[in-house]
Amino acid sequence: MLNKLLGLFSHDIGIDLGTANTLVYVKGKGILIREPSVVTIHKKTKEVLAVGSEARRMLGKTPSTIQAIRPLRDGVISDFYVTEKMLEYFIKNVHSIPSRFPKIPRPRVVIGVPSGVTSVERKAVVDAAKNAGAREAFLIEEPMAAAIGAGLPVQDPVGTMIVDMGGGTTEIAVISLGGIVINKSLRTAGDELDQDIINYAKSKHNVLIGERTAEDIKFQIGSADEFEGEESLVAVLRGRDLKTGLPKSIEVKAQDIREAIKISINNIVSAIKDAIEETPPELVPDILTTGIILAGGTSLLRSIDKFISKEVKVNVTIAKDPMTCVVRGCGIVLDDLALLNRVKI
Repeated sequence: MLNKLLGLFSHDIGIDLGTANTLVYVKGKGILIREPSVVTIHKKTKEVLAVGSEARRMLGKTPSTIQAIRPLRDGVISDFYVTEKMLEYFIKNVHSIPSRFPKIPRPRVVIGVPSGVTSVERKAVVDAAKNAGAREAFLIEEPMAAAIGAGLPVQDPVGTMIVDMGGGTTEIAVISLGGIVINKSLRTAGDELDQDIINYAKSKHNVLIGERTAEDIKFQIGSADEFEGEESLVAVLRGRDLKTGLPKSIEVKAQDIREAIKISINNIVSAIKDAIEETPPELVPDILTTGIILAGGTSLLRSIDKFISKEVKVNVTIAKDPMTCVVRGCGIVLDDLALLNRVKI
């Protein structure tokens, strides 16, 4: 009875708790929060100073008394306290939106998590959500949430293949009859590509750059395959010369960055091939018919759909608004309790 009463005075929410970004869907209102998964805290007092975009601007620029933290790594919680504070901040923000009746921040929450996480890591997510104010917390595997959010027929007796490439993990799954038949969770995704660019700058040009610079370069000129006009596309890479210790700027081309991230992209393609090889024969024709659907922020890397299609000989399509597929899937199951009971972990 109390649970139903609290439901009337709080917003049920779906959360894509991502390594790079956290998105929050509010039942009946849509996606209201899209913020980087970054928190700045005071080292001594542990007071939270900033969350999201404001905190991200401080990465690598904080004084010794302040620390900018990304509390999730490889899709799982690496700092429980900071994750809890981040979730608490987002939940309070959602419930501070003006409404007809005052809202109590005690929501029912559905959270997307990587399919490869352990039971201990899952419990950490549930505990963090409940400590942040949730009255109930349900977990759903990210590839399933992404497939639901992309509008795929997950409950039908047909095979659909989704590849969700986020910041910390790449989730590959073949789904049929409301369940995951084959899944691969690969801790190679956007963050690994950024690290590849950092390593390239260090080894080829003896320049040290930060994560934000690497990410900016990746989206400016990064690509998985050749594309029209790449010869004229260059970017300026700024960092510290490791020999002199002085600032240094160098020009890099699209071909250079593609070469730098090539190994990581090939690892993702190899995992997709392995998943197809393990797929039951009856589902393979369905995948050939419908193709592979890409979701997640890393799917926005230039020409990645073309490259994967060429390598695996299957048509590849990027989902509409791929960055929001997981959180939209969480929002859909909030409205469909039967589906939630079927797909929750």
